[in-house]
Amino acid sequence: MGEHGVSKRVKASNRKAERSRSAESVPSAKAVEPVAAAKAAKVSKPVAVSKPVAVAKPAKVSKPAKPAKVAAPVKVAGSAKPESRLAMVRRARKINRELAEVFPYAHPELDFRNPFELLVATVLSAQTTDLRVNQTTPALFAKYPTPEDLAAAVPEEVEELIRPTGFFRAKTRSIMGLAAALRDEFGGEVPGRLEDLVKLPGVGRKTAFVVLGNAFGVPGITVDTHFMRLVRRWKWTEQEDPVKIEAEIAEIFPKSEWTMLSHRVIFHGRRICHARKPACGACPITHLCPSYGEGETDPEKARKLLKYEMGGFPGQRLDPPPGYPGRPAPPLGASG
Repeated sequence: MGEHGVSKRVKASNRKAERSRSAESVPSAKAVEPVAAAKAAKVSKPVAVSKPVAVAKPAKVSKPAKPAKVAAPVKVAGSAKPESRLAMVRRARKINRELAEVFPYAHPELDFRNPFELLVATVLSAQTTDLRVNQTTPALFAKYPTPEDLAAAVPEEVEELIRPTGFFRAKTRSIMGLAAALRDEFGGEVPGRLEDLVKLPGVGRKTAFVVLGNAFGVPGITVDTHFMRLVRRWKWTEQEDPVKIEAEIAEIFPKSEWTMLSHRVIFHGRRICHARKPACGACPITHLCPSYGEGETDPEKARKLLKYEMGGFPGQRLDPPPGYPGRPAPPLGASG
């Protein structure tokens, strides 16, 4: 018994009962923790906000396939529109008319007095200048004035006379061969038909048309290197074969213009529209040229590129025709 009259055993029993009731009413810490944690997890977990619906990106528009490269339509200087066939023909004919005003004295630049001399001189002009031929032929024709004379010549003597023109052995065989053919087949006369001329040794269409146009008055187009270069620069044709070029240019111009057209184009090519550096800044037909700017466009610099009478220099002929405004060419060995 204690001082309050309650036995220790009773007190202990009461304390045990009290603890038991407390245990029932308050869950243990260990029991609370997982529940609380679970609740906390549920509460703390943010409500899943639905993701915004992805807006489909606009489909990439595929670039159109690049078309195959084709020749660009011709555009004339100062014009933004492609050129039609009719416009090209008109422009080509205008170029011819304007060149006729610039070069009213255009002529074959080989010295000759008859068809035979022109034929031989033209054959000799291959791979050399007309000037060099003109400086060489006076001695040749003085010694062999007719086909009969040249056909009977000693080859080595002919070679020495024409040596300055280059390829003198091959050229000797050609001019002696054509002289013999003229003697044996044409009575010593140069024929006036294309089909006969091209059968002669060393004579092609170009040579034949030079002879026909300038010795017989038969219209023809002379497609030499200058002519080929310029008609392609002017976009009159895209052909590279001389025969095809001849055919296409013949469709652009009336037959009566063929011979003089050839002279004007060749004159322009030799004096202004050079192969490597055209004198664009000194050209009188720049407004008609689709290739303007390929050469020197500064007028002062371009003027220094001009040749022959256009640049104040001697021409190619020792005996130029009346009306030629330039100085005659100097004889072989003389200073210009």
